Amino acid sequence: MESTLDIFVKAIFTENMIFAYFLGMCSYLAVSKTVKTGVGLGLAVIFVLVVTVPMNYLLENYVLKEGALTWLNPEYGLSGSKTIDLSFLSFIMFIAVVASIVQLVEMLVEKFAPTLYGALGIFLPLIAVNCSILGGALFMQDRQYSTILDATSFAFGSGIGWFIAIVSLAAIREKIRYSNVPPALRGLGITFIVTGLMGIAFMSFMGVEYGKKKDSKTNTISGGAVETSQIINDIKQ
Repeated sequence: MESTLDIFVKAIFTENMIFAYFLGMCSYLAVSKTVKTGVGLGLAVIFVLVVTVPMNYLLENYVLKEGALTWLNPEYGLSGSKTIDLSFLSFIMFIAVVASIVQLVEMLVEKFAPTLYGALGIFLPLIAVNCSILGGALFMQDRQYSTILDATSFAFGSGIGWFIAIVSLAAIREKIRYSNVPPALRGLGITFIVTGLMGIAFMSFMGVEYGKKKDSKTNTISGGAVETSQIINDIKQ
């Protein structure tokens, strides 16, 4: 079983929402023209993910999943006579939770950072239909994390990964403005190329080992060394 730290690190690097799954590309490409707007939207995505994924985790495990309503009535459990399965409502409920939190974020940004609110424009409320936000909830459901801490760690790591992706691209795009880019590649053309190169760079993290895999390899190597020494001794005898 993966540790909470493993889940967090993997969500940032090896399972990055942008570079591994290409989720949330619309706002990623549209709001990455300046670092300031990229940072603002990135922080908003982190907040929404950290709040919605744990909420959807509780909703999934205590309301929607088959037999989850055992706490309400033992007969509604898997072993009961009236087992209830509301998993068919997952998409609707997940989106409702996301939309509610995004509305809250929009109100807070408009109140305390009106300049950023104007810069983000329509893309702030569009976080409600951002694939990375809903993807976080669906990945949580599919991977069946054992605790809410693991789900929160995954959400925070996914948000950090998305933040790194959009801020990195925004910084590069600010520099590209002063470069002599071929006319045919200006705008989204060079942006897609840069995104692809960054994705290739993040693929290098797929070779990172997690958990206790390294220990098992060490044991294998040490075992092989013992066998080799035994063979040498037999030859000498």
